[in-house]
Amino acid sequence: MPSTLVSRTVPVLTRTPSYRQQAGRRRLAVLCAIMGLAIASGVIGSLAHPQPKPTAVAEANGPFSYFPAQ
Repeated sequence: MPSTLVSRTVPVLTRTPSYRQQAGRRRLAVLCAIMGLAIASGVIGSLAHPQPKPTAVAEANGPFSYFPAQ
């Protein structure tokens, strides 16, 4: 039975992460940074250069555009 005189505010000691866990966290952090940079640059690029609107000339071209219209 635990004593009531013992203070419960003492933090519990935990083990430090192993070398493999630290390396895995580093890899994950680098991967997330690369993906974040790629997404951010894609969003900025799409905002800087919006898609061109289709024109009537592009619609006139097709497989039968070489034949004269009657």
